[in-house]
Amino acid sequence: MFDLVLAGAQVVTPDGPGDWDIAIYDGRIAAVASRGSLDDLASKIILFPGMVVVPGGIDPHIHCKWPVHDPYSGNTLYTAGVDIVSRSALHGGTTCLIDFVIPRSGEALVTAADRLAAEWSHSCYCDFSYHVLLQDHLPRAILDEIPSVINSGLPSFKIFTTNIRPSVQGRKISYGSLWEVMQMTSKHNGIVAVHAEDDDLVMHMYDKLIGEGRVGFENMHLVHSSLSEDLSFRRVIRLAENVPGTALYMMHVSAAAGVQAIHESRAHGAPVYGETLHQYALHTQDDYLEPDGMKYHTYPSLKSKEDTIALWAGVVAGDIATFGTDELCTSYAEKTAGKRIDNVVGGNTGAEPRMAIVYTEVVTKRALGLKTFVDLTSANAARILGLYPRKGAIAVGSDADLAVFDPNAHRAITAADLHASDYTPWEGWEVSAWPIMTVLRGQVLVDHGKLIPKVPGGQFIERKLAAEVCAGTVLS
Repeated sequence: MFDLVLAGAQVVTPDGPGDWDIAIYDGRIAAVASRGSLDDLASKIILFPGMVVVPGGIDPHIHCKWPVHDPYSGNTLYTAGVDIVSRSALHGGTTCLIDFVIPRSGEALVTAADRLAAEWSHSCYCDFSYHVLLQDHLPRAILDEIPSVINSGLPSFKIFTTNIRPSVQGRKISYGSLWEVMQMTSKHNGIVAVHAEDDDLVMHMYDKLIGEGRVGFENMHLVHSSLSEDLSFRRVIRLAENVPGTALYMMHVSAAAGVQAIHESRAHGAPVYGETLHQYALHTQDDYLEPDGMKYHTYPSLKSKEDTIALWAGVVAGDIATFGTDELCTSYAEKTAGKRIDNVVGGNTGAEPRMAIVYTEVVTKRALGLKTFVDLTSANAARILGLYPRKGAIAVGSDADLAVFDPNAHRAITAADLHASDYTPWEGWEVSAWPIMTVLRGQVLVDHGKLIPKVPGGQFIERKLAAEVCAGTVLS
């Protein structure tokens, strides 16, 4: 007997949508079979006529308890922890989060990862993993740790090519160090996740605009510009192309120039994968002109309407593979405290509405299909970052991580209906669908807006890249 059968819905498998029933046993998908064929084989059946069942979402880019600068007090504040973020993510149909390990001074990379995983195992409601953040000068000892970190189940390494703001020091790494990182990841089946902006140009534009008195946040797109993205993307990609086997995950692509750089490299078979955020795909620099328009901001910056068009063209072409959030969960007061180009708080609360927003844009408005929606919100992140097919697929043997969507649940997003903060940058945004149930490893965790578990039960998930990732064929 199966533990549970979900029946009567349209189910999106790796082959596309179909009228299937799903059997769950011991936390895994045990069968995907024709409608009605499992009715006598389960101790519990839940019927979902008219609904759509997809793999639980994977958010490949979040930050919990991330340090942010308070421009009023000058103190360092910390964004909400994973308990809040994971609960809100589950309400939105996301069942797995990938955050970042930040090693402490002198701390071994594996030790840092173990420390954070131990903390999260007591506070995260969904499953989780991490990118390992490499910053500043990288001594040989840190580089030599990369193989053991990959073997421990953490094959992705995040780097910055900019310090982002003048007040931040020690975040970016040199291109020489990046070259050394690529030497290690290419040999040991890892991937480099990059925040790519040209630091010289970014810092020059801060100096220029501050000197001219144009310090309002509405000028952010002039600092974190399309040209900066173009220069840095091409430099990083060119470097990777000269280290055979180097796979790149280009984070939060925001400009047409970034899409084009990825497209040109992928056209030659290079393993370069693009991530965007729903902010960049659906908002522009004009939104900064609203009162408190900084609520839409995350770094790099919003760009032009032409850039949003290019991002969606990149989705169709396969150059944009995933939608993340760059989640930084603050209060509205914290988010809107900085009003200058050099002190605006990045990130925002996006993990919960992400899947409904992408569903609306991909399936309802652009008619790109349910499979594309699944690829962008779950399957591609799993494939690229080493979770597939345990995560990101409705297939026999995969974890029973499922989101049940009502495709006719038209609603306007409001902060009052969400579960992370007192604001959302998507206030009033119309969506055409919303999840009514979220299942993690066979357990119903959210049912019609109600969180079921009293205590967190998320697990750290080891990741291992498929050979196709570094070969550039994983999304073929």
